[in-house]
Amino acid sequence: METSTTGTSPTPSSPVVGRFAPTPSGRMHLGNALAALLAWLGARSAGGRILLRIEDLDPRAADPEAARLILEDLAWLGLDWDAGPTFQSERRQLYAGAVSALHDADLTYPCFCTRGELHAASAPHASDGTYVYQGTCRDLSADEVAAKARRRTPACRLAVPAPGDPAGIVHVHDLVFGDLSEDLGRDCGDFLVQRSDGVTAYQLAVTLDDALMGVTQVVRGRDLMGSAARQTWLRATLARLGAVPAGAAAPPEFAHVPLLVAPDGRRLSKREHDLDLGAIRARGVPAPRVVGRLAACVGLAEAREDVMPDELLARFSWEVVRAHRGDVTVREGFLG
Repeated sequence: METSTTGTSPTPSSPVVGRFAPTPSGRMHLGNALAALLAWLGARSAGGRILLRIEDLDPRAADPEAARLILEDLAWLGLDWDAGPTFQSERRQLYAGAVSALHDADLTYPCFCTRGELHAASAPHASDGTYVYQGTCRDLSADEVAAKARRRTPACRLAVPAPGDPAGIVHVHDLVFGDLSEDLGRDCGDFLVQRSDGVTAYQLAVTLDDALMGVTQVVRGRDLMGSAARQTWLRATLARLGAVPAGAAAPPEFAHVPLLVAPDGRRLSKREHDLDLGAIRARGVPAPRVVGRLAACVGLAEAREDVMPDELLARFSWEVVRAHRGDVTVREGFLG
């Protein structure tokens, strides 16, 4: 994805509706908390609303107790929400209807590629390390599909315009990283809308939810920046097919925020249990210290300032975050 930081932020024509959408696969870590804090500040500072959605669609990453603890941790941090929590696991019929609409429009096809084939070292990869699908299964004949289906249940893949086709060149404005441009056919290829186990793929579920919930601002880690073009194009496609209201065709504002990384450069994950909010709270670290250290990462607080989210509203701006958009290394004593 090509980027430029020369663009200016669009002026919303309606009140901002933000969202925080964690996956309940474990306790929230500091990187999750930073994204939640900035999503809350982005909406609240504009006089808008914030929604909470629990992305528990994947049975392998869904833990009801983890979901409960996420709600508890958010409240402990001083972050509230206006609607929700909404659980994706309760919306499967909606996702199935969207997949059917795409299928009826001849925009999908069965894909039999294995994970190993997709991630082979010889496969082309985008700049963020993700593979670029080469359309291996796109032109299979009916007989070939039938033969493969006897051996393996297929996933469902969405066909995007060919490389260089103007219909597949998507421009996105990011409130932190500026103007982004991606050629879907060249930079990601056809992408999944349903996995082989029947679970709706991330791109479709998130896009449909954001459109139907009226989300106008999506704040998340910069590791998901590559999804912005796909979700923008998919949202417009779903609107054209009538799967979402025509008024929901316009994409949300995106803000991809810095990652918190370990000293070896790996982004923080839920495997770093000493940096999850459960372990932090058990050590007696107060919420204002956590919020203050996270705010300092993006220029919204002084280095050792303890502060709560509502105290940051008057000083919040995307311009400040943009000036501090580099990833932050979390070293020993970060919360000291």
